[in-house]
Amino acid sequence: MNRWHAFVKQGKHFVAGLSRQFRWNSLKSLSFLFLLGIVLSGTVAACANRDPASTTSPQKPDVELTLVAYTIPRTAYQAIIPKFQAKWKAAHQQNVFFNQSYGGSGAQTRAIMDGLAADVVHLAIGADVNRLVQAGYVSADWTQRVPNRGIVGETVAAIVTHEGNPKNITTFQDLARSDVTWVTADPKTSGGARWNFFALWNYAKRNGADEAQALEFVTNAYKNVVVLARDARESTDAFATQGQGDALMNYENEVILAIQKGQKLNYVIPDINISIDTPATVIDRSVDKHGTREVAQAFVEYLFTPEAQREFAKVGFRPLGELRQEPEFAEKFPPVKQLGRIDEFGGWQQAQKAFEDGGKFDQIRTQIAQS
Repeated sequence: MNRWHAFVKQGKHFVAGLSRQFRWNSLKSLSFLFLLGIVLSGTVAACANRDPASTTSPQKPDVELTLVAYTIPRTAYQAIIPKFQAKWKAAHQQNVFFNQSYGGSGAQTRAIMDGLAADVVHLAIGADVNRLVQAGYVSADWTQRVPNRGIVGETVAAIVTHEGNPKNITTFQDLARSDVTWVTADPKTSGGARWNFFALWNYAKRNGADEAQALEFVTNAYKNVVVLARDARESTDAFATQGQGDALMNYENEVILAIQKGQKLNYVIPDINISIDTPATVIDRSVDKHGTREVAQAFVEYLFTPEAQREFAKVGFRPLGELRQEPEFAEKFPPVKQLGRIDEFGGWQQAQKAFEDGGKFDQIRTQIAQS
């Protein structure tokens, strides 16, 4: 308001000056001064009637984010994204619109490297983020910028059996029994199946096996695989629809989600298990190019809040932090007595070597082919 008062005061001085410099016998002069008075009066009235609330900051231009994720958390994001949009709008007076892409983790990683302009990714395995780091899309410090080293969704390995569990399969040891056959995806083509591989390896190590003994145990387990599918979806179809195998190894969260969608599945969570960690991060190259770093980083950080973690838990992920102790989730997710971590195997930069040409998995397949 002080600006308007100063403006009006200057206008009055201007009119007074005109009156001293010009004669008043000119109709044009009188008309001009009359119109000027109307303008000044309207300005003062507009200032006087201005709503104090209108002095708040104007709304910022809309911003677009592209979220690229593996398929399974899609249902959670349908609830998480609107919650984040509302919070950001209230705090920043800005609309955030999301483009969303879902698919296999490896395929999504390749799509980004082939030009898909993602601002945020949520992938099934840390090895895929490492590929983006090596290609220059993500900064090497991505695990340090958010809580839990960037792991936004956690689950464990589950063993799915036929109704009644006729073979009494309860542990990973049972998958190596001579009377049991089972189904899994191929870790050479499926990122998720690599977790299955390390669930077996972790079981052997936690039962005192050395490297040679662990390799022997995992080899014996894979000898019993009747379908080594291309991906998790094909392996589930082979077991649940085609009836192949006595068991299927899959993620706990995927089993829970399938049950929620109406499938009848019998499953167990082995007491010795591995934490299956799914990471999220901003794509540094894209957010700097698009000018979206602030909102993209805020969205990734929001994924770790209790509000967002509840939505992940609803679709089968084990919630992070203190939420796990709440009765709702403590009952839903049975405790695991011994939980291994991929860091115990050197992290994915080291663990990934098991699936390279000539690596441990190739050694296992060679051994099986020769037996």
